[in-house]
Amino acid sequence: MALLSVLTPVLAVVLCLVLGYMLLKPRETETTARKTEGASKSKNFRPWVDQDLQDDTENTAREGGKKDDDWVDSNEEEDCPHVPYSPTRYPVDTMLQRSEDFYALLNQRRSLRFISPEPVPREVIDNVIRTAGTAPSGAHTEPWTFVVVSDLEMKHQIRQIVEAEEEVNYRQRMGDKWVNDLAKISTNWIKEYLDVAPYLVLIFKQTYGILPNGKKKTHYYNEISVSISCGILLAALQNVGLVTVTSTPLNCGPQLRVLLKRPTNEKLLMLLPVGYPASDATVPNLKRKPLDDIIVHI
Repeated sequence: MALLSVLTPVLAVVLCLVLGYMLLKPRETETTARKTEGASKSKNFRPWVDQDLQDDTENTAREGGKKDDDWVDSNEEEDCPHVPYSPTRYPVDTMLQRSEDFYALLNQRRSLRFISPEPVPREVIDNVIRTAGTAPSGAHTEPWTFVVVSDLEMKHQIRQIVEAEEEVNYRQRMGDKWVNDLAKISTNWIKEYLDVAPYLVLIFKQTYGILPNGKKKTHYYNEISVSISCGILLAALQNVGLVTVTSTPLNCGPQLRVLLKRPTNEKLLMLLPVGYPASDATVPNLKRKPLDDIIVHI
């Protein structure tokens, strides 16, 4: 009994040490793992960059893709020579007049849902899209595809897809505030103009390029570049007296891409019905913000 009474405190101490070791060991292992991971990351550390500027080849490599085989190396591309550039320079009074005239032209632009079925010359549409193609783009990748639909049956199929999704959007996906805000301008999921307009222009952004040799090419800032192009397209349409309404069909992109047989690197950004305004067309009496509300001089 005397021996047991002496050993009991010793056993208690030993038991505490064993339990302490068992509890601390996993933490040491985890800490070591973190240090190892941190050291590994530090070797490959790169400063943060905008998502649109990330190199898609790195993502492909991490996912087990063949970086060197699938993606073009920038060294493989030819250098772009520089050439002289001398745009027209106008006198100040001419600049002022041209700026006022151009503003007056574009200030007449309205989103119009009442479009005439009257035919529009295809050459005009081609020139308008050629103008949109002058937009700047990241690393001059020109990441846009304009699909022009004039076939009656194809237009109707597009309308069916858009209206089916838009009804779900209005009834379920969009909040009450969004629906109420749209009600003020009398818009809903019915898109009759998709059948009526002589042309539907669907603008796709190319998330990456595919070269003739099958290799992929990174498209930097592809969405911003295509958005700028769409703005120029709207101005070009206004310049020739045509109307449209900007449409971004929610949840329709994949279906429309398949319908139009576009490759998987293309994503639908915008859909524009294009034509002359209907003879009885009306628009909401909206007002634009005054200049002082949209400009800041510093």
